Amino acid sequence: MIEGPEPPARAKGTVMLSGFKDFIMRGNVVDLAVAVVIGAAFSTVVTALVEGLINPLIAALFGSPDLTGVGVFEVNEAVFSVGLVLDAILKFLMVAAAIYFLIVLPMNKLAERRKAGVEPEPEKPGEDILLLQEIRDLLAQRREV
Repeated sequence: MIEGPEPPARAKGTVMLSGFKDFIMRGNVVDLAVAVVIGAAFSTVVTALVEGLINPLIAALFGSPDLTGVGVFEVNEAVFSVGLVLDAILKFLMVAAAIYFLIVLPMNKLAERRKAGVEPEPEKPGEDILLLQEIRDLLAQRREV
């Protein structure tokens, strides 16, 4: 196989940088980067929610801000903590419920309201479309006969 001359190194670098630029400027990459930054900032809100509301709620219900001391037992020097698992599950469910009811549900309602006003009813087909549909139907009937 005969190959042409190899392009200069500078052209390869330019093509590589152009490809990298195209990759970075894709909408989904930029959206993902924004989502990561927003997620990191949002983790502060979730931490404050857990420390300021959920832990005191658990302390009010169970007498301790966590359940890690509940259900601890030992078998052959192996320590098992049922409370640790219950604490993690309870905190997860409370954080998930708070996020759903305070953020996801209102955002979904807002999106529904926006969508209801944005999407118009489909227009009735024009005379030319109706005529073309009639011709199509007549041709289909003719083929069947």
